[in-house]
Amino acid sequence: MAEAHQAVGFRASLTPDGAEAQLSAPVLQDIYLSGLRSWKRTLSRFWNDVLTGVFPASPLSWLFLFSAIQLAWSVQLDPSLGLMEKIKELLPDGGGQYHMLRGVLAGALFASCLWGALIFTLHVALRLLLSYHGWLQEPHGAMSSPTKTWLALVRIFSGRRPMLFSFQRSLPRQPVPSVQDTVRKYLESVRPILSEEDFDWTSVLAEEFLRLQASLLQWYLLLKSWWASNYVSDWWEEFVYLRSRNSLMVNSNYYMMDFLYVTPTPLQAARAGNAVHALLLFRHRLNRQEIPPYEKIFNSTRVPGAQRDYIRHLRDSRHVAVFHRGRFFRVGTHSRNGLLPPRALEQQFQRILDDPSPACPQEEHLAALTAAPSWFDKSFTLIVFSNGKLGLSVEHAWADCPIAGHMWEFTLATECFQLGYSTDGHCKGRPEPTLPQPQRLQWDLPDQIHPSITLALRGAKILSENIDCHVFPFSHFGKSFIRRCHLSSDSFVQTALQLAYFRDRGQFCLTYESAMTRLFLEGRTETVRSCTREACDFVRAMEDQEKTDPQRLVLFRVAVDKHQALLKAAMSGQGVDRHLFALYVVSRFLHLQTPFLDQVHAEQWQLSTSQIPVQQMHLFDVHNYPDYVSSGGGFGPADDHGYGVSYIFMGDDTITFHISSKKSSTKTDSHRLGQHIEDALLDVASLFQAGLHLKCRPRGLGEEDSGHGCGFLSSPTGGIKTSRTPTNF
Repeated sequence: MAEAHQAVGFRASLTPDGAEAQLSAPVLQDIYLSGLRSWKRTLSRFWNDVLTGVFPASPLSWLFLFSAIQLAWSVQLDPSLGLMEKIKELLPDGGGQYHMLRGVLAGALFASCLWGALIFTLHVALRLLLSYHGWLQEPHGAMSSPTKTWLALVRIFSGRRPMLFSFQRSLPRQPVPSVQDTVRKYLESVRPILSEEDFDWTSVLAEEFLRLQASLLQWYLLLKSWWASNYVSDWWEEFVYLRSRNSLMVNSNYYMMDFLYVTPTPLQAARAGNAVHALLLFRHRLNRQEIPPYEKIFNSTRVPGAQRDYIRHLRDSRHVAVFHRGRFFRVGTHSRNGLLPPRALEQQFQRILDDPSPACPQEEHLAALTAAPSWFDKSFTLIVFSNGKLGLSVEHAWADCPIAGHMWEFTLATECFQLGYSTDGHCKGRPEPTLPQPQRLQWDLPDQIHPSITLALRGAKILSENIDCHVFPFSHFGKSFIRRCHLSSDSFVQTALQLAYFRDRGQFCLTYESAMTRLFLEGRTETVRSCTREACDFVRAMEDQEKTDPQRLVLFRVAVDKHQALLKAAMSGQGVDRHLFALYVVSRFLHLQTPFLDQVHAEQWQLSTSQIPVQQMHLFDVHNYPDYVSSGGGFGPADDHGYGVSYIFMGDDTITFHISSKKSSTKTDSHRLGQHIEDALLDVASLFQAGLHLKCRPRGLGEEDSGHGCGFLSSPTGGIKTSRTPTNF
């Protein structure tokens, strides 16, 4: 996602103007502190874990085991094989009247030790099972006997009804790849985009790095991987996000959008009431550890600092902050009876909308400070438009897109299908006129801050107005067609994106695709370098008039297979970029000059891509309610002359794209790339024409020429078109 921009800019946080003074401590000390933080987090969760059954067993299993031991003891059976008698001898002797109590205590201690040993065995067994990633290498739809056996064992050892942190300590640590393999994969990834001379020079730097510095830096990473929970994630959060001094708007934050085709109610306050209530229901389930996302999604904010920010997480909160027409309000979300119902929340939001009081001087633009370097600081911000549409702006440091996406899917489904609206568009239920009015926040703004507000507002406007954001649904085909091609839908689109970009710019570029590493403890993301030699060969074949469609199809399948291999490697901890990032951080701790790593982290990602995953299809009935599909979300470009491309597969026959670029660039145009993407997808689909019943369709009146006329028998005749007016973030 937007992390590509931060990944490029993180080097600034290690300069003398940034964090160099903080990195003067020995690297062993930082590794020690990293591990100490991990252990503190582990200990802080321990008691809650026991109570909520995070181990494969639950506290009730201890009671059952203790009762069974006492029952056996009462009928003269000793399941401890004499251990309980030895435990009794170690207990203080209080006389005959305490003899029975000593037996109970001995039984409790033995049961606790046995229970702990069984849990530890289950824990270790589950960790070993979850370290198996052979299923990633198997063809889609095929499952080998070892994988079937593995899956059955995982189900046995994982227990019933796992909760939020049930598998947290059973997840394996993310492995540190071989440095030789990482450098080899890196050189392979840049070969298609470098000239012969530049590639030879890069190879020389790589060989020098392997010979002089790699082994030392790798040793420190191996040490950290054994001591800390994850060898890369805490440094990634620290240097890529929290130490970044860029504006979070566009550069880091990402957005998510409403349903694509419908607005459940046109009433702004009603939509806000249901949406906020649904979010609070989600938080309630999260607090009870009934759902699997992330603990910092609520009650969290990014507190700014001079050199670095930090994430502050509160244990609880019973209000939301509301910003409207330059004014800030505090709205309570609970009453004595618990969570306020949607109609009561709608009433409170309507009171804010009806409040005629103006913003105080300088208060109106106070929020612009959050667009200065390091703000948009909340974990997420819900945006409700006057026509009832919803949007979400998400801060990136605390977690990645799938976490927020999980919450967003729940929110849209709950507020629409479960809470619902009355026939007049209001939330269901009755108002509560006895509720106190929302609290208007009063600000003490010294005169010295006024210039900062003005400067921040000017910067925010410049940044916002410079973004060309184009959102369009591609409805000619979707996941069902790609599935019939027996191909990965993500690899299909990623390979088509290489063709679209080449047609747009006439060259290949370094491409960033975000992949998840959540198979590992505290795993976050890894980069898939999607511009491969195989993808370039396919693109050249598509542009070569002498190549036949069968030849192109063979090359396309080879490119897709290569992308799948890279994606699986990234997911299993064998990617390139996080390892190189961690090596670079260690080199800066040690004050080592590493020209190879310097060059790696000076690269620009001119094409940054990501798929928005749909994780809870059971929440949406796409067959009976086909219009109730999310339009996904997007992010800003990682480079001044680059593109940010996000896409989401909606149902079986639609792919929605979000394309961003900067208007100040003379090399990019979001709408132009959008047309190239549409053309590229249809051109690739036409390669499968004979086997998958594609046909050329007549072009309708007023339909724009896209360079061809191929579509599905089951597709809409004219597709879906959107306004050519750019949409700003």
